[in-house]
Amino acid sequence: MSQYRLKTGGVEKKVVGAYKKIENGAVESYKKVEQAAVGTYKKIEKKFVDTFLEEIPDETEEVITVDDAVKKVSVQ
Repeated sequence: MSQYRLKTGGVEKKVVGAYKKIENGAVESYKKVEQAAVGTYKKIEKKFVDTFLEEIPDETEEVITVDDAVKKVSVQ
């Protein structure tokens, strides 16, 4: 079966162009609001972490040999 399209001429381009401008403006506004919200959240999260939490060293970072452990125990 054949497919058909409405003949719109130059009006179509003007309407689609205007729609895209509105759409792009709305999307850009949303992105700005989203970035501001995320930035604020990160500030709050950092403040919370700095205030209430302390970093614990990763167990894989420090390797203690048996000799070092014996020395630490004997010194205490």
